[in-house]
Amino acid sequence: MEPGISLILIIVGSVIAFFLLLYLLPVNLWFTAQLSNVKISLLNLVLMRLRKVPPALVSNAMIISTKAGLKISTNEIETHYLAGGNVNRVIKALISADKANIPLDFKLATAIDLAGRDVFDAVQLSVNPQVINTPAVAAVAKDGIQLIAKARVTVRANINQLVGGAGEETILARVGEGIVTTIGSAKDHKEVLENPDRISKTVLAKGLDSGTAFEILSIDIADIDIGENVGAKLQTDQAEADLKVANARAEERRAMAVASEQEMKAKAQEARAKVIEAESQVPLAMAEAFKNGNLGIMDYYKMQNIQADTDMRSSISKPSGPSKSS
Repeated sequence: MEPGISLILIIVGSVIAFFLLLYLLPVNLWFTAQLSNVKISLLNLVLMRLRKVPPALVSNAMIISTKAGLKISTNEIETHYLAGGNVNRVIKALISADKANIPLDFKLATAIDLAGRDVFDAVQLSVNPQVINTPAVAAVAKDGIQLIAKARVTVRANINQLVGGAGEETILARVGEGIVTTIGSAKDHKEVLENPDRISKTVLAKGLDSGTAFEILSIDIADIDIGENVGAKLQTDQAEADLKVANARAEERRAMAVASEQEMKAKAQEARAKVIEAESQVPLAMAEAFKNGNLGIMDYYKMQNIQADTDMRSSISKPSGPSKSS
């Protein structure tokens, strides 16, 4: 091999070895940490790289926390990174909490971060409260008038309840329930319209923020509108239902009367049929009486005279119609 080519290979190999050494031995990070009064050994930085932990991330986090007066070890930062946490957000949250005199240690901050919440935003929310607008909540007072209310809930984060605490949806649901209860217990809707702060005081007194990740600072009724007259509507519906029931019962009585009338007509027809049948037996009986000698001719004539007299009386008793003029 020619001497020139060998020299080039040596130079290239030396450069590669130099950069590999710099990669394995992050001297610049170690030197920066030493200047910032952060005690991190060069061996520890090498071991971080072997554990697949970015040395720059740990070094910068240690420098920032040390400058802020926080006492955090490299082992704690490595553990949180390997657990899948966001180291930078945790460090920023700890610094913000320390400056705002909010009690927050590294263990609680990492727990909040690993629970899926943004710990830095939680600290900011604890410093700067947030206003949550509730949707329109409809409730009915005792006089039957519906009221539609909207509220603004001012909350701040409760750091100690962020892990396992309920979110904004629970706050809104509880506030809505409190509004419905307060309006529903009012004697009339005018009482609520005259004193809307009654809703705020009653809802706040219920301690609706217990078990949530927030602390309710105030509840302000932003708007109250009058809705439907639910009481009158219910009374109208009840009256219509009662009318239908009454009509059904009247129809039932009418049907029963018609059935009874039909039954009486059937019985009358049956009685007339029996009379006609009995009358049809009279001539046979008379013939049988003549044959047996129990009825004489004079008796027969007397009976005929009586029948004729009866028919005449009946015709006389009937009213005569109007006479026809010729």
